[in-house]
Amino acid sequence: MSLTEITSRISAAESAADRAPGSVKLIAVSKVQPNDRVEAILDQGQRVFGENRVQEAAGKWPDFRSRFDGIELHLIGPLQTNKARQAMELAEAIHSVDRPKLATTLARLAQETGHCPDLFIQVNTGEEAQKAGVLPKDADAFIQQCRDLDLPIQGLMCIPPAEEEASLHFALLAKIATRNGLSGLSMGMSGDFETAIALGATHVRVGSAIFGARSGSA
Repeated sequence: MSLTEITSRISAAESAADRAPGSVKLIAVSKVQPNDRVEAILDQGQRVFGENRVQEAAGKWPDFRSRFDGIELHLIGPLQTNKARQAMELAEAIHSVDRPKLATTLARLAQETGHCPDLFIQVNTGEEAQKAGVLPKDADAFIQQCRDLDLPIQGLMCIPPAEEEASLHFALLAKIATRNGLSGLSMGMSGDFETAIALGATHVRVGSAIFGARSGSA
């Protein structure tokens, strides 16, 4: 599938859901993709990308930024507190704020530097032990804690369990966001982004449908 096909499908999904054209941001997930594939997508005009690991992003994006204007990098994987400073220097948005220690670290660094990327709180909607994210029952309190730290929380993010109906998780995330006055919803991937858009996604994270199968592990 091509980038053009994905953007067309996003536009169609926006229209079907009575959403404004361009209200959904496509994040091309470039994690573990070889640089030539990423450069090909940059050449086609895509400027918003997602990376899982700070170290990989640091090795890839400074060079691309020197050659392409307007790149917007989103970190979408679990973030260690000792990588927070580097993450804040690299990325325009971090989608995986998931625990008080990380929130406190980001707040301290934001005060120190006078800068903070847009932040999304990751919610573990499936309550999976192996997955990062605040539990749904704890989300309201954690959102308030982040606000008390003056963090720029833009919205929520989730990764539904692979074996469950994604729409239930998207609807739960949207409900939590609505009751907390948050407009951003980072949800939906290659196999379900149209469903996510129907349920209010503002950011969809699409990798394999754009780049093809990843060359390394997920």
